[in-house]
This record gives sequence, structure tokens and C-alpha cells, in this order.
Amino acid sequence: MENNLQIRTKIQISKSPAAVYEAIVDPGQMSNYFISKGSLRMEAGAEPFWYFPEFAEGFSIRVKEVRTNAYVAFYWDTEIGETLVEISIEPVLDEEASIVTVTEAEALIDEPGILWLKNNTEGWANFLACLKAWLEYGVHLRHGAFDFMKSPD
Repeated sequence: MENNLQIRTKIQISKSPAAVYEAIVDPGQMSNYFISKGSLRMEAGAEPFWYFPEFAEGFSIRVKEVRTNAYVAFYWDTEIGETLVEISIEPVLDEEASIVTVTEAEALIDEPGILWLKNNTEGWANFLACLKAWLEYGVHLRHGAFDFMKSPD
């Protein structure tokens, strides 16, 4: 048995790898389904700052690697320390659709690790559903969805 936990979520989106990739690396597009605002495009070595509508503070990430239309990897700080997020984009149906996989690693198998696994798996599944809804239908699923999490002013 392994001593570490890893998140893996996956979905098929009826858009080309190029369209999916741009929606992930461009903060202007990300603001339609994931963040409220981002400071920079995701490029290797960049350190964008992301804001989410339900949190007062922002989050810094460190982009490790990008491969155009295929892969994005970045580090960010979580409640268990720094973790690596990898987003893979695989073409299907003659590149008219994409399979998008998000992997985040890794946490110890202990109470904080299990809580991280639960919360971030839920978060990445939501990310993929919102990405799909935005790219395929122009629907901003995240808008207002997490207002209950905002701290009272």
C-alpha cells in the first residue's frame, strides 16, 4: 500500500485541444469558469496570482511546465503544503474533442491528507465541469455557486 494520496479527475470536452488549452492558460478565459481574476498567462516559469470570488485573499502559483495544446503543470500552496497540479489534454475524435485529466499530488495518508484529498478532488471535478459548461455552452456554472463560502463583511 502506498503512503501517499493523489487526486485524479477526468472529463471529455467537445472542443479541440487548442481551445481547451487556451481556456486553461489564459486568465481572461479562466475568469469565465474558475477564477475571478488572474495576473498572468500560464507560461513556464511564470508566477501568476489568482483571485477567486469566494475568498478575500488571492493565491500565487508557480508554473513548472507547459506544452502547447497538451499539458500544463504548476505548483501551489495548499493546507498540506506545496502540491503539483498537472493538467493533461488528449485529443479524441480527430481532435474535435479532448479528454482533460487533472492530477494533484501528493499527501500523506493521515487526517489532514484525507481532508485535502476530499476537498481538492471535489474542487478539480468542479473545475472540469465548469470548464466543459463554459467551452461547450457558454454557461458560467461557478457564478454564485460558492457565495455561501464567503466570509461575512
